[in-house]
Amino acid sequence: MKALIISDSHGWTHELKTIIDRHRNQVDVIFHCGDSELSENDEALKGVNVVRGNCDFGDDFPEELIESVGGVTFFVAHGHHYNVKMTYVPLSYRAEEHQANVTCFGHSHVATAFMENEVLYINPGSIRLPRQHPQGTYCICEYDEKEISVTFFNTHGENIPELTVAFKRK
Repeated sequence: MKALIISDSHGWTHELKTIIDRHRNQVDVIFHCGDSELSENDEALKGVNVVRGNCDFGDDFPEELIESVGGVTFFVAHGHHYNVKMTYVPLSYRAEEHQANVTCFGHSHVATAFMENEVLYINPGSIRLPRQHPQGTYCICEYDEKEISVTFFNTHGENIPELTVAFKRK
């Protein structure tokens, strides 16, 4: 199973569409973790599972998503309701409630991926306004019976090896 995960594009349509089109045929699912600042009818979000962020207004997107893809349960939220800039504890409780294998979130604009209590947590960073990394970022998560990997890319599609991680499955 492969998932493209993007967040915090903050109104960028051309760049967002370019990234999605680059990987659309290589992945099983696409998630946007909020703050797209676009409407659900925007061409850039065609075929994308999107949650609402704190900069998304209206009711176009749900606050969170639970999606099962290829036997992997994803919990997706922007993160602002879970205080992710300070702690991951409330987010982890919600992920546990949904029995998520992978939890995707944004809000902090900081690209990271880590395992805790056998749940993979992914923040793809921001393609427009990155923090703690000089380039805009997004990622692809690959999940199979032996390994889970998260490969980070800059907006030009170039791999960022220092952010990329892999975890052996138990």
